[in-house]
Amino acid sequence: MAGDGVKLLGYWASPFSLRVKWALKLKGIEYKYQEEDLKNKSPLLLRSNPVHNQIPVLLHNGKSIVESLVIIEYIDDVWKQNPLLPQNPYERAKARFWAKFVDEKCVPAFRCILSKVRKELEKNANEAREHLKTLESGLDGKSYFGDTKIGFADVAAAWIGCWAGIEQEILEIKLIDEETMPFLVAWSYNVLEHPIMKECMPPHDKLFKHTKDLRKILVPAND
Repeated sequence: MAGDGVKLLGYWASPFSLRVKWALKLKGIEYKYQEEDLKNKSPLLLRSNPVHNQIPVLLHNGKSIVESLVIIEYIDDVWKQNPLLPQNPYERAKARFWAKFVDEKCVPAFRCILSKVRKELEKNANEAREHLKTLESGLDGKSYFGDTKIGFADVAAAWIGCWAGIEQEILEIKLIDEETMPFLVAWSYNVLEHPIMKECMPPHDKLFKHTKDLRKILVPAND
């Protein structure tokens, strides 16, 4: 489906940009993509998001929409096909709740782990696991947060499966495992193996190297 002047400003390794790509693809919306250099942001990005100067930014018919969850809701409101948010008001509220939980609890936890020295890792990994167990409870035994198909909360949270695996590999810690979080593990597999979701994922080796290099910047070399 034509995107009517749709353009996404993003960064390949950003889970927030990835969310928007997933939403656009799931909705079948054609769009143009501009990769941003976060060390030398484009004039278009700075004009389009003058408050935060951050990606992602969605441009639609000359208007800019910022913040990934806001963008996804905008996409769902403008293009009605393949809805991401359910029609039932209670179910919509639940989807928004879990998406907000991911941003308020899981995102800071993952960032914190990557920046901690070795002796502090286990404590922070335990905190992250508690948040992930809470997130798992939101599935209520279902395959997706969107019940039988990928929905708003799934798009908001899907990056966790990939980034958790990479942080576990780099830091030799346990974040998600089948024994303690079987439903979350199954959900992660279901979501990330979906053809559209899988198509948008950055290459594992490239993302692994990027994350490892970021770890070296954030933590002293002698850790």
